[in-house]
Amino acid sequence: MTQVTDPDFSSLLVQHKCQVAKDIWFFRLVHPQGQNLPSFKAGAHITVETPAGQRRNYSLCNDPAETSFCEIAIKHEHNGRGGSRSMIDQVQVGHLLNVSAPKNDFELLDPAHEVIFIAGGIGVTPLLSMARQMSRLQATGGQGRFRFYYCARDAEGAAFMDELQALQNAGEVSFHFDGGNPDAGLDFWPLLEKPSQAHIYCCGPQGLMDAIKDMSGHWPQDRVHFESFGANAAQHASNSAFQIKLSQSQTVLPVTDKESILEVLRKAGHRVPSSCESGTCGSCKTGLVAGQVDHRDFVLTDSEKLNHIMVCVSRACHANDEIEIDL
Repeated sequence: MTQVTDPDFSSLLVQHKCQVAKDIWFFRLVHPQGQNLPSFKAGAHITVETPAGQRRNYSLCNDPAETSFCEIAIKHEHNGRGGSRSMIDQVQVGHLLNVSAPKNDFELLDPAHEVIFIAGGIGVTPLLSMARQMSRLQATGGQGRFRFYYCARDAEGAAFMDELQALQNAGEVSFHFDGGNPDAGLDFWPLLEKPSQAHIYCCGPQGLMDAIKDMSGHWPQDRVHFESFGANAAQHASNSAFQIKLSQSQTVLPVTDKESILEVLRKAGHRVPSSCESGTCGSCKTGLVAGQVDHRDFVLTDSEKLNHIMVCVSRACHANDEIEIDL
């Protein structure tokens, strides 16, 4: 049981938890008093405060029409910072979790026409919500159709295969397994060579999204959409410990190799605006006073990097260095 300490969060009850693929776990969350949850649009995510005290974004995978519960799936990231591990190892049915209202930077814009979904691994979750919405709309007279391409290492590591196959009344679903061989990946060029009126939605590992970006560069930009939070997770493997100094109080706080600056600030009682926690949204932009920064975000321009830092992902360039921020 946990207690909400942030007014932007509320407590939800874990009603169901099960493993749905290798290293992937499914959670259904409900209101403790049975009330309806906030509405959302397909592609939305929620921020969950993990038992380890970290905040992580997880895409909602249920149909937006279902408001009595919300569903997420979490992959155990063995090289991550412990957020997914604490959710999978420590959270059980009956526990309360602090959860934000849904936010959406990846909205399904045109479900009435053709849509191409390209998913890799755990990236299936927001696209499953979109496909479920399109299937429901088609059942009530909607005209939208989709093509869904799901890429994974193998069938054991692919979540929601049965659920996707059940949606084929609204589109075509195909699975591709490369066995861990990059050279055996699905060739999307025949699909993307000639731009169409379809919208493309892609979510998955950075390599997949980079490949789709390259192959869809000649498409109208407003028709190609990517879910990018968590895209820089691989960088955390080389983290080192360092220190941050808060210029207004001259307080010095240690940052371990397992923590972000944002997490350290949060534990120390400082509220910094945040959303994606992956350096893609710009919410946690903070003034930089001094220090050499390893900028890991996807937002700041070169000139902005001289005086600002994204505290959710960026770190000191060298172990035991000190960064001073305007806080």
